[in-house]
Amino acid sequence: MEAGLVLTGTEVKSLRAGRASLTDGFGQITDGEMWLLGVHIPEYTHGTWTNHEPRRPRKLLLHRKEIDRLARMTAERGFTLIPLSLYFVGGKVKVELAVARGKRTYDKRQDLARRDAAREVERAFRRRR
Repeated sequence: MEAGLVLTGTEVKSLRAGRASLTDGFGQITDGEMWLLGVHIPEYTHGTWTNHEPRRPRKLLLHRKEIDRLARMTAERGFTLIPLSLYFVGGKVKVELAVARGKRTYDKRQDLARRDAAREVERAFRRRR
């Protein structure tokens, strides 16, 4: 689902420079409004005292029916809203959202073990060179 984003001027300039991290981002519905939390948009390098806070909550612009539909989807246990991408459409910043199920603890352990094994293999290759 595509949603608009309420941003300040320095946030837009920082996004145009291609600097944003969606890694820890998630969507949340509070008091009938949709919010994007945990997304890191770094401060604009040429900004002044009007610069923004990098991890502030940002309001998402959706129609009431869309917010209600997403609220029903995320009401189920284990589902959450995650941002997939940030992009510009006609000069306006949009975010693509998805409803996803969180990882189980055993899935996380498997991923951590796989990542550690890959890191060890990489270290062994570097030592051989």
